[in-house]
Parts: sequence; C-alpha cells; structure tokens
Amino acid sequence: MDYLGFIRDIRVELSHYPWLEMVLALIVLILFAALANFIAKRIIVRGIRHLITKFKSPNQSIFAQHSVTRRFANIVPAIVIMNGISTVPHLPEKVISLVQMSAQAFIFLTLALTVSEALNIFNLIYQRNPKSRNKPIKGYLQLVKLILFVVCGLMILGTFLKKDVFTLLAGFGAMAAVLMLVFQNTILSLVASVQIASYDMVRIGDWIEMPSLNADGDVIDMSLHTVTVQNFDKTFTTIPTNKLVTDTFRNWRGMSESGCRRIKRSLFLDQSSVHFMSDDEQQKLKDFLLLDQYLDAKKSEIEEFNNHLSNQSRYNQRRLTNLGTFRAYVEFYLRQHQGIAQNQTILVRQMQPTSEGLPLEIYAFTNTIAWASYEAIQSDIFDHLIAIIPEFGLRIYQAPSGHDFQLLTTEQETKA
Repeated sequence: MDYLGFIRDIRVELSHYPWLEMVLALIVLILFAALANFIAKRIIVRGIRHLITKFKSPNQSIFAQHSVTRRFANIVPAIVIMNGISTVPHLPEKVISLVQMSAQAFIFLTLALTVSEALNIFNLIYQRNPKSRNKPIKGYLQLVKLILFVVCGLMILGTFLKKDVFTLLAGFGAMAAVLMLVFQNTILSLVASVQIASYDMVRIGDWIEMPSLNADGDVIDMSLHTVTVQNFDKTFTTIPTNKLVTDTFRNWRGMSESGCRRIKRSLFLDQSSVHFMSDDEQQKLKDFLLLDQYLDAKKSEIEEFNNHLSNQSRYNQRRLTNLGTFRAYVEFYLRQHQGIAQNQTILVRQMQPTSEGLPLEIYAFTNTIAWASYEAIQSDIFDHLIAIIPEFGLRIYQAPSGHDFQLLTTEQETKA
C-alpha cells in the first residue's frame, strides 16, 4: 500500500473542509503534548527519582516529598504547544500569537516555581544543621523568592506587551516612590532580619516574652515578615519581624544556657511577732542541726560585744532576735538543699515593710531549668519554710478572711 499517496489523498480531501483540518491538527498537537508530558513525568522524572534513591543520603526523605524535576517537567508540553501551534493550518495569526505568548508565560511561571521549590528544599536541608537555630535563612530565601516572582511577573507582562524586560524596568523607575510604599513592610522586615541576625537577638527555640503582643513561649519559625511563637497554652502568636527591633521583649536564652533558674519570692511576716529570743527559745532552737553552730557563734559574738557595754543600759546591748535567727536558718537550709545551685547567688534579705507585713525575700537559683522540676523545688522550699516558721515564734501575715470574722463572732456570742 502506498501510505504516502494515502496521506496525500486525505490531505486533498481535508482541504475542502478547512475547519475539519484545523480541528484534526489541534487534536494531533494536543496528543503530542500529552505524549511528551507522559514521557517526561512517567519515564524521565521517575528514572531520575529512582536514581536518587540509589544514593544513601540523610536528606532523602526531603527529596522524596519535594520534587523539583517533576515541576520542571511541566515545561515540556508547553514547549511542544508553543512550537507546534504555528503548524496548525487555517488558524488565525492572532490566536497563534496568543497561544504562543500564553505558553511562554506558563514556561516562565513554571521556571519560577521550580526555583522556589529548590529554595524550599535548600532551606529544609539547612534546618537540619544545628547551626541553623542561630542563623535562620528562611527570611532571606523569601526575599529571593519575592524578587524572583517580581522578575517573572515582569517577563510575563513583557511577553504579552511585546516589550523587553529592561524597558519595563525603566518605566517602573518613575514609580519608585509607589513601589517603596507598596513594599514598605518588606523593606522594614528585611532590615530587621539583618539586625536580628547580626546582633543574635532571637533564635529558633528561644523562649521569649513580649507582653505588648501577648507572646510568651518558644520561637518555632522565623520568616521574612513574621516570627511565630508557640505560647505555653499551645496557642500561636505571630509577631511582625520589625517589632522585635522597635519594641521591648525578654529573651530567656541566658537562663537556658546557664542551666539554672532564679527563685525570687517573699514570705510576708507579721511584724508584731518579731521579738528578742529568751534563753529557753534559744535552747529549743539548738535542736535544729543547722542552727546549733550559728547560735553558739552568735552568742559568743554578742557576749563579746556586750562586755564593752557593761556600764550601759541593757537596752543598748545586742540580743538575738527570732527574725534574725530565722534568716540564718533559711540561708543554711538553702545551702544544704540539693536543688539549689551553690555556685550562684544565695540571699535571704528583708525588704521594705508594707501594710501587708515584713517581706523576707529568698533569692537563689535552682540547678535545673526544667519547668516542672523548678516549680517542684520552689514549692518544696516554701512548704518547709511556712511550716517551720511557728517554731521561731513568727507568724505569716494574712489578711482576715470571712472565716476569721465568723470565728470572732462565734467567740463573742459564746462569751455573751
């Protein structure tokens, strides 16, 4: 059979029906584009991915989830359509030009998305590096993506307007003020990101506290425009990046790196319960192992001092107080406690008296930064101190409650 002659006869017959010839040519072109897409994605892309799996790499899972080659393969059918549309007979020139420009615009967009996907993979691989917590690059990659898509948009616009990209950029130069206004937040965020990275202000994983924006938790993500904080109640707070430069916030990284966490709490004592200690009270407190040596040393010191005042009034002589003895006991107790960092500051001090009593502040550091352990150590210390205060003849100040007034009323009714 003469195949060439058969095809020639079909073309002669189709020449009498231009619309049918055009439709058949379009169908053939679409079939060729579909075949090219199938070969590119199902054969070439799969072959490349299978080849990648042969290489043992710790980042293999990332390459499996994000396929750059598959996205890049989308340009193959677009190239076939862009070059083949001109071979379709009886198709208007305007339609051919529009299809070619659309295919070219699709190719530009696909290339931009492919580069963007490659940047995402690079960022995920970089995040596996321990140094990434100190120097995140996500914000800079987002800036690169922004520039990439702006250029892509200009190229697409130039394709449809049939103008060069540089000509468009020259035209946009007159709109610099407008562009500055449109990209104001981006510029501020970029400058803030550079400052944050330069001064090492915030890292991923830092515990930061920013009361003005109700943020109190761990930094889990840093991008160009925002910093995401997961609060301790499991909610999320999104902070504009430039706010970390312009506003005040607290970073608890120093506490985490030191390995200890501060206790700074006060016991409010009833000032009327403070008094000089009698010999019997001193003898009773000697039963405490921590106070035995203190009382002996203090007694010798007071006796030596009072010997120089033998001719003066007894009111001028030094005497032991239950509050001073209690302060010494608390300090000895803290220095013996296994949960307190002994290489850090330990203070037990009186604060300014208030209408709510005399504050006795405990200032020390736990030897752990774990939240639960820190609270357990702190609670254990204050449980013990509150329970032992009556042994020193002291009382915790507490405003009277409804129950106290009820007991007072009952006593008065009983006496009546």
